[in-house]
Amino acid sequence: MAASLGPLVGAIDQGTSSTRFLVFNAGTAELLSHHQVELKQEFPKEGWVEQDPKEILDSVHECVERTCEKMKELNIDIANIRAIGVTNQRETTVVWDKTTGEPLYNAIVWLDLRTQSTVERLLKRIPGQNKSFLKSKTGLPLSTYFSAVKLRWLLDNVEEIKKAVEDGRAMFGTIDSWLIWCLTGGINGGIHCTDVTNASRTMLFNIHSLEWDPELCKFFEIPMEILPNIRSSSEIYGVMESGALTGVPISGCLGDQHAALVGQMCFQDGQAKNTYGTGCFLLCNTGQKCVFSEHGLLTTLAYKMGKDKPAFYALEGSVAIAGAVVRWLRDNLGIANSSLEVEQLAAEVGTSYGCYFVPAFSGLYAPYWEPSARGIICGLTQFTNKNHIAFAALEAVCFQTREILDAMNKDCGIPLNQLQVDGGMTSNKILMQLQSDILCIPVVKPSMAETTALGAAMAAGAAEGVEVWSLNPEDLTAVTWERFEPQINPEESEYRYARWKKAVMKSMGWEASESSDGK
Repeated sequence: MAASLGPLVGAIDQGTSSTRFLVFNAGTAELLSHHQVELKQEFPKEGWVEQDPKEILDSVHECVERTCEKMKELNIDIANIRAIGVTNQRETTVVWDKTTGEPLYNAIVWLDLRTQSTVERLLKRIPGQNKSFLKSKTGLPLSTYFSAVKLRWLLDNVEEIKKAVEDGRAMFGTIDSWLIWCLTGGINGGIHCTDVTNASRTMLFNIHSLEWDPELCKFFEIPMEILPNIRSSSEIYGVMESGALTGVPISGCLGDQHAALVGQMCFQDGQAKNTYGTGCFLLCNTGQKCVFSEHGLLTTLAYKMGKDKPAFYALEGSVAIAGAVVRWLRDNLGIANSSLEVEQLAAEVGTSYGCYFVPAFSGLYAPYWEPSARGIICGLTQFTNKNHIAFAALEAVCFQTREILDAMNKDCGIPLNQLQVDGGMTSNKILMQLQSDILCIPVVKPSMAETTALGAAMAAGAAEGVEVWSLNPEDLTAVTWERFEPQINPEESEYRYARWKKAVMKSMGWEASESSDGK
């Protein structure tokens, strides 16, 4: 007889480097079981980053089925899974054929730089070449990072996509839309939708009206009929049409960073979290008002927890390369066989010995938005070895966080007195201590680090028609924290930070734009 734990909620967490499916107890928020699959990234040309949408979909099916098998072994009844939430890497762009269900090209990943020439061409069409021209509607600067320019590139460069649009067969979506469409039936009545958080990362979405903006679509020359329907982050979109969880509603959808904000319970104006994944993302809830940054941060939707619920907004500091730098040391330089080994190499020396590593592999994101930057390691001497480079890589993650935290403090006017953190890299204790030392404030980490998946599960479980998870502050389970306090003196911290800024300046203006097209 399978044990009954009350209602359960599943979360599909489709990230840049891996896919996970996790199952939570809706009453206690306890993680019961999960399965993870690492994903391939393809780099067909310098600066290009792609993934196979079919491989992403297959990895989701595999994670769901494997987790359900594990739960049966644990004697937990999967019939108690009442809802599924989806959370995903944002901005990554897929175009598929709605008659065959096949992708018409690989997914172009958020980190991809092939669109630099597209951005430059679009900039020329803006009065005064002002990158902030679109900011008042979208909250975003014109950059290779966002979906509209990736979609523009696909429409300009891929014949099959051009033809499919002409024939009325094409559908566009970010990863959430691709997954939800496929999981709810695909060519047999699949639901083509997205939520406000994912839509707010396309540059086609008006963050005030919460709708696709005809003027933005005209500027990017995107046909509006290929866009998904925009829904809230918490409502029933459709039901699973195959596999072990057939018939279970999909009722939560949030971009990964927004889901982490929810999972960290940052529901109040001024609450913030920093997630360490492939990149690093600091989000601060600004309540029901849009706050525009003077210091290189983005204005984004935080969440909208139901059709008739208000939209909440956030300021975001986005760093492209965080955990990805560790993966790069492992896969590209081969100085370690695992992320853990990189941590051990750094621990052996406890210092970078004056070596600084600016991992601007995809240019610099916040607060600089400098696409011409490239990665550099500087301050090398004959004494420098791989341990120092490993340490410098971890330090780079912390310095980049300090830059976006400084910007956030300036924009908000109230400095954060501690930093709430989550994401895969937070299991690295050296990194967390280093982060506290470099920020000169405590870093606090929830004992259950899977906050992104938790946020998606909360949105799904709280949806109208599901209602197994209460988001009332008094009903939310108390979280246990691990704290890291600063241990070095602030003068040393400031000195190292000043050197880091010097290194950042040296990384800029490296790449002339024209060649980056790969043509």
